Amino acid sequence: MRYKILIFLVSLLFANFFTGCKSGVNSPLNESINFPEAITVKGDKFLDDRGREVVFNGINIVSKNKEEGYIFRSGPELYKNLKKWGVNCIRFIMIWDRLEPEPGVYNEAYLKEIDQIIAWAKANNIFVVLDMHQDLFSVKYSDGAPEWATLDEGKSHTTGAVWSDAYMLSEAVQTAFDNFWANKPASDGIGLQDHYAALWKHVAQRYANNTAVVGYDIMNEPFPGSLGIKFMQTLLKAYGELQYELTGTVLSEEQLLANWEDESSRKKALEVLSSKENYDAVISRLNGLNEDFESRILQKMCQKVSDAIREVDTTHILFLEHSYFGNTGVKSAIERTILPDGQPDPLVAYAPHGYDLLTDTEAVASASNDRVGYIYGQIKKKGEQLKMPVWLGEWGAFYGNSESVIPVAKNAMSLIERNKFGNAYWSYDPGSENLEYFRQVLIRPYPVYTSGELLDYYNDFDAQTFTMTWRENGTDDEPTIVYVPHLSRLNKEILNSRDSIKINNIDGSDAGWLIIPTTGNKEKRMITLDFVK
Repeated sequence: MRYKILIFLVSLLFANFFTGCKSGVNSPLNESINFPEAITVKGDKFLDDRGREVVFNGINIVSKNKEEGYIFRSGPELYKNLKKWGVNCIRFIMIWDRLEPEPGVYNEAYLKEIDQIIAWAKANNIFVVLDMHQDLFSVKYSDGAPEWATLDEGKSHTTGAVWSDAYMLSEAVQTAFDNFWANKPASDGIGLQDHYAALWKHVAQRYANNTAVVGYDIMNEPFPGSLGIKFMQTLLKAYGELQYELTGTVLSEEQLLANWEDESSRKKALEVLSSKENYDAVISRLNGLNEDFESRILQKMCQKVSDAIREVDTTHILFLEHSYFGNTGVKSAIERTILPDGQPDPLVAYAPHGYDLLTDTEAVASASNDRVGYIYGQIKKKGEQLKMPVWLGEWGAFYGNSESVIPVAKNAMSLIERNKFGNAYWSYDPGSENLEYFRQVLIRPYPVYTSGELLDYYNDFDAQTFTMTWRENGTDDEPTIVYVPHLSRLNKEILNSRDSIKINNIDGSDAGWLIIPTTGNKEKRMITLDFVK
């Protein structure tokens, strides 16, 4: 039902809005909010402790710098700003290298620093997902496992034009993964996976009663080790066959490899895969290999970690990622973990990543909308099959790019909204908030907590409008909360003669939350907000 639109008066904004905020009194423009204390999962939705559907709008907070102790160096002011920018969750990156510097020895100083991050986030109504991160498996090659857990058998480490090429090129990285998946023993005779699971148990025991922690992201972008060579060979063969079908040209293995040697040739090669049909013809050829790895190897590791965590924590959510190749739209075979009594664990979420093949290159602004649509479509299908909420734990990675990536960012965010994914943008860097794509796309209106069922929501970035539709169940009385980044640009407010919308300003900034009381009826509701350009 669409309600009557009233114009915000400038005098009201400046006389009441800022006066009410400074004085701290409750007024129509400074209504108080009782924020949730905890988040759980019910079916395919995240719910807060007041029964409302939650949209996670987040960002990754990360330091991969060993000299910094793998802690993003900022004070509480960052988390105050994140709140103003509409962030209600962070994916906080932890690094095994510092957590367990020696076999079985846990770093209390690092954990205390993480405690402080969580406390700062909680003070700003921001929830935290703890992620055990790795890139190229180990601190020896990038970040992740400590050296004592890196059993690379002295193999050589080779890099490529893009940092992630080393997954395919480095025998050392592949061997280290192989030995981890095989649970080969460390120097103390205990298997690497057993160490990993015990570490997760230690972390989970620490945060078992901390409701600001939503849950645990078991492993960042698991890579299949030397099996990755088969993935690459299959991918190149499929690409060559598509080229032959399209052009009649036969490309040798050397020519196919040359297409990926540098960023410029890679960009040109990917033009062939800019349509969903062509992309599917190539990327789907990896489905069988990925199913084999995820079902035979990755699932067992996730279950081992789940078993360890559930010994000490039965209330937090486990976030399951697909394999590294799932980031590009390869079909995932990951499944729900099982509780000790053999029942499916209800507190599990699907935590995929979604990246175009041009991510991490200078051509990121040329990412194909069709390819990204295909990747997000695969994620949507998998979430529906799992009957889990979907939390896109990484996407974007636009870094210092600004205006050039705005179309790509708008497309990705529109897909996130259309599919109702939770999300955590990769990643925050000092000054990100000054970049155009960050200000125009990432900081946007969205429904934070919805009373009833959220049916759909979307931002029309060009028209500068936000629309939301939901269905109230007639029994809940907790209000729906919508984040608005620019109250001074909001030129229309949705009101009802019986229960008008109120506003909570965020710490004297131009951002705030719309507080929409329930009607007490079972009914479908809709609001549309317009903003001055």
